[in-house]
Amino acid sequence: MVLDTMKTRRTIRQYTDQEIPDPLLNELLEIAARASNTGNMQLYSVVVTREQEKKKQLAPAHFNQPMATQAPVVLTFCADANRFVKWAKQRNAEPGFDNFQTFIAAIIDSMLFAQTFCVAAEEKGMGICYLGTTTYHADQIIEILQLPQLVVPITTITLGYPANQPEQPERLPLEAILHHETYQDYTENSIEKLYQAKEELEANIQYVKENNKETLAQVFTDIRYTKKNNEYFSDVFLEVLKKQGFL
Repeated sequence: MVLDTMKTRRTIRQYTDQEIPDPLLNELLEIAARASNTGNMQLYSVVVTREQEKKKQLAPAHFNQPMATQAPVVLTFCADANRFVKWAKQRNAEPGFDNFQTFIAAIIDSMLFAQTFCVAAEEKGMGICYLGTTTYHADQIIEILQLPQLVVPITTITLGYPANQPEQPERLPLEAILHHETYQDYTENSIEKLYQAKEELEANIQYVKENNKETLAQVFTDIRYTKKNNEYFSDVFLEVLKKQGFL
């Protein structure tokens, strides 16, 4: 059953008004906490947002995407070394976790926690949407959620019961991501083959036309994820890591 759910999953951006009771949400989070993590330190935390006013405060950090306020529950998953450091100091142990290596470990932990939560939620009939905007405006989210030193927001998930069933998005064929024994670099011919089906989808052809571009790749490089924006948000996030004590 779980595998069937995972094979047919899709991102849900519109939700019903049905509430998610705390006992159910806590059960899902407890399941997620069983996910693998670095050294069993569990370098993560999650901030649950239900209040509409708080969602409205967070919305600009997520470019005011409708699901950020419409979803019954918004969860901000954080890389968190703060709790472990406090415990270590209270036990006469000298922590050395104010560094980039710990931050990488905390990212991995928080994403494993978040993804396990999503799988559990979808198996219970709920829908989720990852908001990739979290690291873009991490500084704003830190202020709104009052995150202390050594805590950085990594991803946000909107959660609720689906109001509709959108089309399942395409994925590249398995051969595009699978390498045996060593990495086999891509040739021009293999790139053409691997991206052909994606580029020939009617929805993507229309997407290119709507954006007045020649190719689908140009939509990504010139509009969605420009070099200028990538560099700007990189600078913002690096400054966040310095202020939060990881650099």
